[in-house]
Amino acid sequence: MKLKPRYRMISWVAERYNVHPQTLRLWEREGLLQPARSKGNTRMYDDEACDRLETVLSLTRDLGVNLAGVEIILNLKQQLAKVQAENELLTKMLRRTVQQKSEVPRYHAIVKVESTSIRAVDEE
Repeated sequence: MKLKPRYRMISWVAERYNVHPQTLRLWEREGLLQPARSKGNTRMYDDEACDRLETVLSLTRDLGVNLAGVEIILNLKQQLAKVQAENELLTKMLRRTVQQKSEVPRYHAIVKVESTSIRAVDEE
């Protein structure tokens, strides 16, 4: 059963992460954060948005990366995730193909067909 995502308002997020709400709005305008919106257009932060915020905060506060650098890092992280997903899919497809090609059809294992005679493989 899939759980419903938990959404938090900007005031809760700002207090929880010790960030001014105006900073969160700025980062949204810059494209670093993409909170969901309610029907009344209120910003709502789910777990994914909070995880992304934690990444932004870690890069800016702990590592001293500027916002342009943060944007580049987040874009590269997103591209990496896409490539990894594609790689997993291709690996599964390759394994399936190799498995299918390596399986010997049952009729090949039972009889050996030569020009005009059929004889059981066990006789050889």
